[in-house]
Amino acid sequence: MEFIKCKIEGLLLIKPDVYYDARGYFFESYNYEIFRKAGIDLNFVQDNQSQSIKNVLRGLHFQKPPYEQAKLVRVIKGTVIDVAVDIRTNSPTYGKYETQILSEKNNLMFYIPAGFAHGYISLDENNIFSYKCTNYYNKQSESAIRWNDPILNIDWGTTVPLLSEKDANAPLFENFISPFVYI
Repeated sequence: MEFIKCKIEGLLLIKPDVYYDARGYFFESYNYEIFRKAGIDLNFVQDNQSQSIKNVLRGLHFQKPPYEQAKLVRVIKGTVIDVAVDIRTNSPTYGKYETQILSEKNNLMFYIPAGFAHGYISLDENNIFSYKCTNYYNKQSESAIRWNDPILNIDWGTTVPLLSEKDANAPLFENFISPFVYI
C-alpha cells in the first residue's frame, strides 16, 4: 500500500496493492497496522455507503467539534471527483482545496483528516461511494459550505448538479467561522 502526500498538509492519497488474476482482483482496503505505521493511528467507528446517479453532488460537509470526523473515502462503483477544503484557521492552505478522481478502476482512497469540508460529484450513471469515519454522525453538529461558493471557486465539471435542499442552501464561505484550528 502506498501513501502519497497531497499538496495540502494532512491529506493523503492511498494506492492499495491490487492483485489480479483470471477470477478478478483482490485488495486490502484497510488494515489498522499498516495505516498506523503510515501515521494514521485512528479508530474508525462508522462505515457509510451512498449510491448516486450521474451529476449528484454531495457536499461540502463536515461535523463541528467535539463530533469532528476524519474520513477514509473510496469508490466501489463508478467514478467521482472528490473534494477536500481546508477549513483549519491559521493553516497556510486555509480555504484551498484538493481534488482527486476516485473510481472503481483506479481503486484509490483519499484520507481526509478532521478540519476539512468534504464533497464529491458522481461522474457515472451509477456510483457507489464508501467511507469510514472516526466519529459517529451527530445531526446537531453537522454543517456545510455552499458547493459553488465564489471564493472557493471549485471546478466540479458542471454548473447544474443534482443537489439536496440542504446543500443548495448551505452558507457561503465568506460568512463561515471555522471551529477548527491548524496545529
